[in-house]
This record gives sequence, structure tokens and C-alpha cells, in this order.
Amino acid sequence: MRIYGINDSSHDAALSIVEDGEIVFAAHSERYNKQKNTFYLDRSLLDEALQFGPPDIISYFEKRNLKWLRRMMWGGINGDYSFLYKKMHKHVLNARETQVKHHRSHAAAGYFTSCFEDATIVVLDAIGEIETASIWDASGPYITQRESFKYPFSFGLFYSAFTNLVGLKAGTEEYILMGMAAYGDKRRFFNDVESYFPRWDLQTASFHTGVPDWPHPIETEQDKFDIAAAAQFVYTLRLIEFMQHARRDSKSTNLVFMGGCALNCLANTKLLSIWEEVWIMPNPGDAGSSLGAALSIYGHHVEWQGPYLGHDIGGPWPVQEVYESLILDGLTAVASGRAEFGPRSLGNRSLLADPSSIHIKERVNDIKHREQFRPFAPVVMEDHVHDWFDIDRPSPYMQYAVKCLQPDRVPGIVHRDGTSRVQTVNELQHPDLYQLLKKWHEETGIPMLLNTSLNIKGQPIINDSKDAEEWQRRYGREVHTIGAT
Repeated sequence: MRIYGINDSSHDAALSIVEDGEIVFAAHSERYNKQKNTFYLDRSLLDEALQFGPPDIISYFEKRNLKWLRRMMWGGINGDYSFLYKKMHKHVLNARETQVKHHRSHAAAGYFTSCFEDATIVVLDAIGEIETASIWDASGPYITQRESFKYPFSFGLFYSAFTNLVGLKAGTEEYILMGMAAYGDKRRFFNDVESYFPRWDLQTASFHTGVPDWPHPIETEQDKFDIAAAAQFVYTLRLIEFMQHARRDSKSTNLVFMGGCALNCLANTKLLSIWEEVWIMPNPGDAGSSLGAALSIYGHHVEWQGPYLGHDIGGPWPVQEVYESLILDGLTAVASGRAEFGPRSLGNRSLLADPSSIHIKERVNDIKHREQFRPFAPVVMEDHVHDWFDIDRPSPYMQYAVKCLQPDRVPGIVHRDGTSRVQTVNELQHPDLYQLLKKWHEETGIPMLLNTSLNIKGQPIINDSKDAEEWQRRYGREVHTIGAT
């Protein structure tokens, strides 16, 4: 049984394939059509998927009629179905088609990729068809919704509203607001921001139109930093309250957290004091729900072997070449193996750099054309993480921001607030990246590197060898890539 899960005609279009209980392929459409956060499935993505064989079932993310009903009643971004969505039957022959609700797709993507036999699932995002938050009980193959919260209440829309207020693009640049928060004074605008979201169960405020009645002028960059700090703080307070509510009525001590809000690594760290175990699938947003749409139909756990599920450049990961480049210049780029499924590069489409350099942030931000306040993450050997970071468990997917214990030695990966968004690596998870870190540790005494995505601000992460060659030509830096396009 081969199931295609598809997110099409909604932001972060993606396609995933589950075949006989194995995830065989999962990729972002933006990596193919080169349009960040694209709404539509790209034909070249579909063509690559069909190399794994045509589907028996196509499972679409979201109930389309419910979504259009909500848009008619309350507004939202309108659009049309893509050409591929309309004509899909011509490309995939006689596959049966079905649709899975937005939040159920999120829940299935998280739970069925976890190692938990039981869990409480929390889904928080901007908005699905109508739902914006949900709590689920899961045991064995069964997922049952316990509570549902609907528009206009929304954690995600709250955060997006303040993203828009400081001049960023709502729906796509919330991660920049999160980075800005470290430079602000959360006390300055706390009362003003909290007045918009005073309780987690307040279901009256609507943030779809932003914050048009903000009472203060926004004249300086520091004003924006202070708003970001207050927004992050209020969001975290409400998230803690919501998670405590979910925990009180839970039959399980395990949490599966999904939806776009699960990408807020600053707030995620607080979950570790509420739940014994936490699983956040590395692609918890809407692109990841293409996998959830497929897994919802499959209805059982799959063995999660990692996020390297996309286009395969092929060839061995170039450990020695990357190492030599780092020794020579302190900075290098690599594109090798299968692309990561998710918004964060985890070693196969990465810029890697020496974290001990006090100038490395400026260098990498210049290359990526990013704001200088933006932070960078460390990729660290799992067996050394406790010596360098205040964390009591592995963090293989950059999902928690924790205190750095030796910030003076690795200033390149420490944010203004003293935290780092940690990625741990062990020999099983990514043996080649681990070997690179081991060689670097033997040479420098530091078991980590700076790791950031191989892209330029506003552009998708590069996908294939042609992308790597173009990136190298335009930006004048060699990308270590071995294999064919």
C-alpha cells in the first residue's frame, strides 16, 4: 500500500509518501519551484515522487469545504486550487482520494512518528479549517480528540499579529521575531501586549487583522525589540498555562507537540518541566502535515529514522573535504545526501563554521544577507553536550533553546540572552557529521560547529546539485557536494 500525503493550495506545500509502513520520501515544494513558502505543488516534485511508484491512495491535508466556509464567514487568504490539484487524477491514474482535517493531520504526523505507546497530543497553530488549538489522547493506534478550540482564539495568530506589528511578514517571519526578543526589554510593553491575550482560554480576540490599535509609536529598532520581547514572554506564559491544563487531564506523561507554534524553541524549553517526555516531529508545521495526512490513513506507528527524506544528491558525505575547508577558512558549505524534511538544515544542506570565532556571526550573516541580530545554532557531539549546555537530554532537531555553559569559548553560537538552539548528533543519527565533529574536537578541543541552513534570506534551502552550483557561482563560496542532480 502506497499512500501519498499532499499539502497543496496552502502555504508550505509538500508531498510525502508512506509505503507499507515506511516513510520513503518527503519534500517541500519550495525546494523545487524556488518560491519560499509556496502554496502549490510543483510538477517536478510530483515527478520525483512518482519514481517511487504511483499511489494507491492520495490523502490531502485539510477538509477543503470547511476551509472555504471559514474564509467566507471570517475571511482569510483566498486562492484557487493548483493545476496539479485539479488534474491530479490524470497523473496518478486510479488512486483513491481522501481528505484529512488540518489538526488531525498534525496529530497523526507527530504521534505516529514518535516512540510513545501512549501520549497527549497538543496542536497549536494559526488556524486550520476552523480549529486553532486541540488536545488529543493517543494510545496504541488510536487518536481521540479531547478538546477543540476554534477561531478567533489563536496562539499562532497572536504571535503573527505582533510579527506584523514590527514590520515583519506575518505567517513566514515569526522566527525572526523570536530572535529579536533577546535584544528587548520584556517589561516595557508587557502590560500592553498582555491586554491582547490576558488568558489562554479567552476566545474573543481576533488577530487576523493584526494589532491596528497599538497605543505607542514605533520609531526605533529598540521599540521593535521591546515589543518582540514582550510578545515572546506573553506567548510563553499562555503556552505554559495551556500545557498545564492539558497535563492535568492527561492519561499519559508523554507529550507530542505539533503545529507551527511547536517551532518556537524558546518557549519549548519550558515544556520539559511539565512533561516527562516530549516529541516534536522535526517538521511540525503545515509542510509536515503532508506526512500526517498519509499517516492518518495508514493509522499505525512507523519507525522514525530521521528527517533526511527529500531529494538525494547522492554520493558519500564529504567528511575530509569539509574538515579541510573548515581548518583553512573557518567556514564551509555542504550539500550531500538526502535533503532534510523540515525548515532547519541538520547537516545535509548546511553552512558550517568555527563557533569560537568572535567574528563568525557577522561573516555568516553577511553571506546569508541576514540581519546582524540573528542567532546561529550549534551542532554538537551528543556525548559532550552536557559539558557545554544546560540540557538533560538529546536535542537532535534544534527544538530547544538552552543556556550555554561556556559562552566565552563559543561566542558564535550564543545568542544575546545566553542561550543556544542546540542540535545534538550521535554516531547512529548522522555518522558522517559525527565523524566531522570528532575530527574538529581532536583539532580544536571544541566538539561542535556552527550550523545554519544553506540558503540566502528569503530563499528556500538549496535542494540539488544544480542549486549548489548556482549558489557557489553567485556567492563565491565552494559547496562540497558529491553526486548527481
